[in-house]
Amino acid sequence: MTTRSLYELYMAAAAAVREHDATCTTCSPDRRCPPGRRLYAELVRFQDDYLAQQRQRT
Repeated sequence: MTTRSLYELYMAAAAAVREHDATCTTCSPDRRCPPGRRLYAELVRFQDDYLAQQRQRT
């Protein structure tokens, strides 16, 4: 089993949010449906973790 990097997880979460946003008639930039909120929260968490990792490397 291959372990995915934090960057790969971050990009996958971003793709999932884009895919959801393209098909969801309820979500908007200001309001999200429950599944949209979950996906967006996951994206934010991965983004924060990835950026923190990048700051540690410099």
